[in-house]
Amino acid sequence: MSSLFDLSLIDSTLRMMAPLLLAGLGGAICARVGIFNVGLDGLMLMGAFIGVAANAFTNNIWLSILIAVVGTILFSLLFGYMVIHLQANMIVTGIAINFLSIGVTTFALRTIFDVQGAYYNNEMVGLPTWKIPVIDDIPLLGNLLSGQSPIVYLGILITIAMYIFLKKSVLGSHFDAVGINPVAAKSQGIKIKKIQYQAVIISGILCALGGVQLSLGQVTMFSENMTGGRGFIALVATMLGQSNPIGVFLSSGLFGFTEAISIRFQGLNIPTNFTLMLPYVITILAMFVFKDRTQLNAMKNSQGSSR
Repeated sequence: MSSLFDLSLIDSTLRMMAPLLLAGLGGAICARVGIFNVGLDGLMLMGAFIGVAANAFTNNIWLSILIAVVGTILFSLLFGYMVIHLQANMIVTGIAINFLSIGVTTFALRTIFDVQGAYYNNEMVGLPTWKIPVIDDIPLLGNLLSGQSPIVYLGILITIAMYIFLKKSVLGSHFDAVGINPVAAKSQGIKIKKIQYQAVIISGILCALGGVQLSLGQVTMFSENMTGGRGFIALVATMLGQSNPIGVFLSSGLFGFTEAISIRFQGLNIPTNFTLMLPYVITILAMFVFKDRTQLNAMKNSQGSSR
């Protein structure tokens, strides 16, 4: 049991929660402007594939991240155009984006790399691990916090920055105003569609980073539908966190911890099917235990007010 719950479990939790945190923050910024983004999983999947594809051709990890971000932004704008301009149903559009991303990435995997199932190249370089100079020398703290990929640290910084942005800045208050009452916000001269597009673009950037962490951070490969529903777990983290960056961080930490534990269980001769389903079971249980009707009603109201 001591080998199951040790200090390295925290290290694994931080690594596992990073994609969930980034996608959850993307969902939170959309929820703030009245958009319920169900397409987080599809956006993450696109970011994961484009990052691997760009890395295979450029052999430059930083350029690959940039290309993945740009490509996912374009994909997220498709979602934004249908929801904001065409007034399409948010739930249906988000699910369509998820299925479209699965189809596009599967087709591109077979067309570009001529493989089925997964693409792996042992010459491809993944995300580096950074040692934090001062913290790395501290006995316990160095083992817990140092040695993660830059996207893990970036996720923590983005959480803090988004919290300050939403709570302290004028533009952040405009985001909240659009989500709470778009009619009143428009009467104050706030450009509703511009704010919503900005939120969708930010969501695309964050989901791209989460996808790159999956394909080039945790592993160095791409497999079909490799997100495995993490975008939906991130959506639950958004709801449990009440679209508050700190709340999303804590919720993502819970699910990241569950995923890390499920991997540990695989080494204890526990059936693989049980360990794989554990994060999703915890997600469902969390929805029942921590459910908040106010948040759900707010999302329904925001969806109705944008029509």
